[in-house]
Amino acid sequence: MRTNNAKVKNTIISVYFILIVISITFLIVFKIMSNESAGAWLLMAGLAVFFVLLLVLMHHVSKFFEYDSDGMKVVVANRGLLFADKFNYREHLIEFEKHQLYAYKFRNIIFYKTLTFYLKNSRGKKYKETFNITLVTIKKRRYMRQSLSKMVKANIKSSTD
Repeated sequence: MRTNNAKVKNTIISVYFILIVISITFLIVFKIMSNESAGAWLLMAGLAVFFVLLLVLMHHVSKFFEYDSDGMKVVVANRGLLFADKFNYREHLIEFEKHQLYAYKFRNIIFYKTLTFYLKNSRGKKYKETFNITLVTIKKRRYMRQSLSKMVKANIKSSTD
């Protein structure tokens, strides 16, 4: 099964654009208000902190996700949405064979969703890898859950034989 969240890119770019336009509008309003009242500095500082936190949150959450379980190996990747084709500074990629997967877990934390893979290497050492799936639709998460459950069941069955 192959899936990704490529359709979300235009929405995220639009949100970035709206945030930038709103922040510029607030700067203009601040210039006008700064001449009339002394409390405008405090208001503008609060708004600036709010927009910076909002931009950092958007940057952290907005990641491209790709899942490919066709063939003998599973490939899972996270990349940044903006400038990902030129700069791969936010890339997190894992490729593992299906028999290495012994568990997985979907986690929903208010606005942030993760998928954790629990894997065994060839020496039997267990480790985990976590991926950001916040912008993946519910339908695609359901398909991934079915695919992963099938793999885990097959691995449990083959280990008991």
